[in-house]
Amino acid sequence: MGKLTLTAFVTLDGVHQAPGGPEEDPRDGFEQGGWSVPYGDEDFGRFVTGVFSRVDAFLLGRRTYEIFAGYWPKVTDPADPIAAKLNSLPKYVASSSLTDPAWSGTTVVRGDLAKEVTALKERTGRELQVHGSGALAQSLLALDLIDTVHLLTFPVVLGAGRRLFAEGGVPTAFRHVSGSTTGAGVAIHTYERAGRPTYGSY
Repeated sequence: MGKLTLTAFVTLDGVHQAPGGPEEDPRDGFEQGGWSVPYGDEDFGRFVTGVFSRVDAFLLGRRTYEIFAGYWPKVTDPADPIAAKLNSLPKYVASSSLTDPAWSGTTVVRGDLAKEVTALKERTGRELQVHGSGALAQSLLALDLIDTVHLLTFPVVLGAGRRLFAEGGVPTAFRHVSGSTTGAGVAIHTYERAGRPTYGSY
């Protein structure tokens, strides 16, 4: 059975909305899209390339899928390690309304998310990867389906925007397995899900 991994970009105040560009996700009047771009140095690129080297299939939310599908099929350089994986490997998109995805290799996942994603994990050899896809990530976290989280925290506070770990999330403990900081100051930490939190007092 494969592992379900989430790679997520957040600000210091926990915002994950529209890291990659101004037009990416302007919901709720969000005007600060593209906040991760100034920090995209070689260290960052090396980490992301490493993540993509372990993937066997992708699971994406509808919004992230459409952003990716509008960009990556046009990147046809076979030496591009991200485009090569995204364009050739199976892609699953969780959506109740998408009917005819144009990006080759795409399957729409409908119905019971827990059942469908568990079946996908069972069919995946190494990693089934979620990138971005904030609403989907929140649903998967609530169902205890995500095994590993790569959390990339960028040294910026926005003061507004959608949070990855929002109010009402399921209390979950994680075990820290690795960490590093890029030259541009992005803190990269990898966590594995470790059940429910335990509590004590000082």
